[in-house]
Amino acid sequence: MSAVLSPALRRPIRELPDELVSQIAAGEVVERPASVVRELVDNALDSGATQVTVRLLAGGVRLVCVEDDGCGIARAELPLALKRHATSKIGSLADLESVATMGFRGEALAAIASVSEMSMLSRAHGQASAFLLDAGSGELRPAARSIGTTVEVKELFFSTPARRKFLKSDGTEMAHCVEAVRRHALARPDVGFTIWHEGKLCEQWRAATPDQRLADVLGEDFLVNSVRIDAMAGPLRISGRAGIPDAARARADWQFAYVNGRYVRDKVITHAARSAYEDLLHGHRQPVYALQLQIDPGRVDVNVHPTKIEVRFRDSREVHQAVRRAVESALSAPRAGAAAQSAGVPVDTGGVAVPESASWRQPAIPFTPAVGTVVSDLGALWSPFPAAQPPQPVDLPAGDWPLGKAIAQLQGIYILAENAQGLVVVDMHAAHERIVYERLKSQMDARSIHSQPLLIPATFAATPAEIATAEGAEATLQALGLQVTPFSPRTLAVRAVPAALAHGDPVELARSVLAELAQHDASSVVERARNELLSTMACHGAVRANRKLTLEEMNALLRQMEETDRSDQCNHGRPTWRQLTVRELDAMFLRGR
Repeated sequence: MSAVLSPALRRPIRELPDELVSQIAAGEVVERPASVVRELVDNALDSGATQVTVRLLAGGVRLVCVEDDGCGIARAELPLALKRHATSKIGSLADLESVATMGFRGEALAAIASVSEMSMLSRAHGQASAFLLDAGSGELRPAARSIGTTVEVKELFFSTPARRKFLKSDGTEMAHCVEAVRRHALARPDVGFTIWHEGKLCEQWRAATPDQRLADVLGEDFLVNSVRIDAMAGPLRISGRAGIPDAARARADWQFAYVNGRYVRDKVITHAARSAYEDLLHGHRQPVYALQLQIDPGRVDVNVHPTKIEVRFRDSREVHQAVRRAVESALSAPRAGAAAQSAGVPVDTGGVAVPESASWRQPAIPFTPAVGTVVSDLGALWSPFPAAQPPQPVDLPAGDWPLGKAIAQLQGIYILAENAQGLVVVDMHAAHERIVYERLKSQMDARSIHSQPLLIPATFAATPAEIATAEGAEATLQALGLQVTPFSPRTLAVRAVPAALAHGDPVELARSVLAELAQHDASSVVERARNELLSTMACHGAVRANRKLTLEEMNALLRQMEETDRSDQCNHGRPTWRQLTVRELDAMFLRGR
């Protein structure tokens, strides 16, 4: 049956009543109790609060109460606070284009009041008493309170029972409310937060240092298994912590990104952070991080989504590159030296002062390939143990080397080494693969990727977007060693592929590269494809399992691991070494019991 109304049944165009307009606005801003918590905590932080208390009943459905010790609201301004688009945050278009506060639209309180029973109690500086405003009746009367504001929201969606049915259980709604406060707590370690549910203390985070707040909210393990980030890139500053690959999770639920203190879900930041882990994560594991981006408010638009959880950058490429480089740089330093320092192991730095936060590196045994070495001889070119230049034995006092002194080889696969903490077990192929890969990346930056023509072009049915990308990015595709040309109006033909991937699926390769080119800038796609090729080459060039190594060769590999970026993971994201402390070994054999 057609849903089109006949001319006689059409309603005339008319202005909507204010009550209905408020309901529509509430639908955009207030989705569940957690939305109310987020908006009210935003206002509390904008008021300069140093302590915020959230009280909940029935997961926030029966009551959401947010108390703060901020500057308060003057008596004359309380009724204005409930009017739509009434705010103290902005006053002109110029203010809207450079928002520096959490709230700015002036519609949240009106939207919340339209779907609940709301009251506001506030006392501003200089007032003899506080004043209580009932949003339903508009009654304003004196009341008792110290300086600050309390907002009570009762019986959420009482006037729209159909929407109330969409809410989940009290436990689920309470968890969303706690998550909303947790996001604020990570951004503002200088503010104390307390959450009560059904009269019981649920969470409490006292004002602390940024690192201590991360430990309080995310746990001590996050602090231990993460690296500090503090980088400047033009007008952008990136700070926070990024989890090491071993701390990765199955879900992307521990990825916190903030822009000028505002929690956001932004594709640019998410992709930049994920791309920084490309060579480090195994499979589909998700990294964990808490990143703070400080940028000129005029260079970011926060007026994109009603919930203010999305932003738009004036130069998204600039932000992407800055975030990726900051996270990559923090993750690149080998962690063996840092682990030794944290355990109190004496480290010989050759008399050079090393900052406390720096990762220690020991000079590797030098390696220079023999002149005239054939490039195709991967073992001769890239092995750290060339036959012409055998490593010299090195006297390694216990404790002077983060990865220790080699003592044996196990099953032709693992190197066993002793350091001051105990036993180090190294996967020699995985470790050497990373060393070769990083060396290739640094030595072959200026080289192009060679392609191999296909005897019979591989054709596939392409979408209009794929055809447009192939035609517009012809030069980029050639730089990647790919030749993809139109075969018919709806078909593309792959005529050449990178020589190192000649045995792969050309159609799958072409489609994945075209998809990347359509979404991201060409330079990142070229770099990613180049790295994939070099990773494949490094895997063939690394020492194979069951190859017997001398102690000198094993020690040479350990020293190179200590100086090679990202050497804690192989090219596929698997760990290259593990530490077993003496305490752990004692526990295995029940020593001391």
